[in-house]
Amino acid sequence: MNDIEWRISDTPVAYEAAVAEMEARAAAIRAGTARELIWLLEHPPLYTAGASAKPQDLIAPDSLPVYKTGRGGQYTYHGPGQRVVYVLLDLKKHSNDVRCFVHNLEEWIIRTLARFSVKGERRTGRVGVWVARGAGREDKIAAIGVRVRKWVSFHGLAINVEPNLEHYAGIVPCGIAEHGVTSLVDLGLPVTMADVDAALRETFEDVFIKPSACA
Repeated sequence: MNDIEWRISDTPVAYEAAVAEMEARAAAIRAGTARELIWLLEHPPLYTAGASAKPQDLIAPDSLPVYKTGRGGQYTYHGPGQRVVYVLLDLKKHSNDVRCFVHNLEEWIIRTLARFSVKGERRTGRVGVWVARGAGREDKIAAIGVRVRKWVSFHGLAINVEPNLEHYAGIVPCGIAEHGVTSLVDLGLPVTMADVDAALRETFEDVFIKPSACA
């Protein structure tokens, strides 16, 4: 844990600036001149289009800025009230298995949500973490979109704490139209960003530092 820098940005970070910072830091990690980084931040309201994004899934192209990005996945929303976590790790130190890395990101989210008595669940064929709402309803509470270059990861995950959920109406989130999205506050939990940050820090080591087996 002491070899990993944790950074929290207190004001929203422009998306292009964040990507430039990630690219530079990932290159430095590969070169051995910088520590690994966990970067916790928020973005201004915007949509990002991952490598698999379909044009028809952008329903309201003029409603918010749209950025093409090199991460995996399709369209997603970022905005205030959402904790974005950029995970810049040398996977050779943790696991030379990208599938295992994504599994561990899901596990990290699930353990973080459990600190607030929320049962986050995986779903076959759907990357991210889901919450069962009853009567067959399932809502997505956290998204994952990563890129790995020469075994260094960047981009990462996003947990909905208290974003404006109406902004999701401008896209088909992650290409999944038959399910909705939710947040911790939408579930009736008075959780703050600081609460989530503390839970992320507390659960990180058991998932990424201690030996773990991927299902």
